[in-house]
Amino acid sequence: MIALDQVSKSYRTAHGRHSVLDNVTCEFPLGKSVGILGLNGAGKSTLLRLIGGVEPPDCGTIRRDASVSWPLGLSGAFPGTLTGRENARFVSRLYGAAPGQVEAFAEDFAELGRYYDEPVRTYSSGMRARLGFAVSIAVDFDFYLVDEATSVGDWRFTAKCFRMFRERRAESSFILVSHNEETVRRTCDLGAVLSNGRLTMYEDMNAAIAAYRHGLH
Repeated sequence: MIALDQVSKSYRTAHGRHSVLDNVTCEFPLGKSVGILGLNGAGKSTLLRLIGGVEPPDCGTIRRDASVSWPLGLSGAFPGTLTGRENARFVSRLYGAAPGQVEAFAEDFAELGRYYDEPVRTYSSGMRARLGFAVSIAVDFDFYLVDEATSVGDWRFTAKCFRMFRERRAESSFILVSHNEETVRRTCDLGAVLSNGRLTMYEDMNAAIAAYRHGLH
């Protein structure tokens, strides 16, 4: 389970403080995949970074009683001097996974060809994202954090990613943020809406989508 207890997060902007989360308390149960709907700029990606521990909340606590991935596709932490293969080995050791297994899976899934053995600093942003996604999904986690807004490749590679989601759902849970109703409906069990700093959870996906649509007007 992942639990947020009175979590708040805001950023300073030219127009004052922008509140992404305002005193949010909720739980993400293990065994259920949750789709979080929200408009662009609502703070969906920030929420994933908070859940994944990439950045801290301003106040409140986040409890993780399960293993949690970093946001899939996030590759900014990869040392640019290391190759894709070396980064895969490093991450596998960091998370206690089998280095050879992670290395081989990432090589096949990321489809980087010879660049897999080139320094990551030579990669395009798309190649970095594909490597980050492949290494993330190569490691077994109880929860995978997925930012649908993250571009990891063309439509064919994106379809490949979603096929992998469906396979992993048998043993793992996903927290997916999106502004696309159909993506959430076909991928997740429960729905939530992030709007004006409030995160509202729904047991019924149709109710979540209806609430999201209501907020569009």
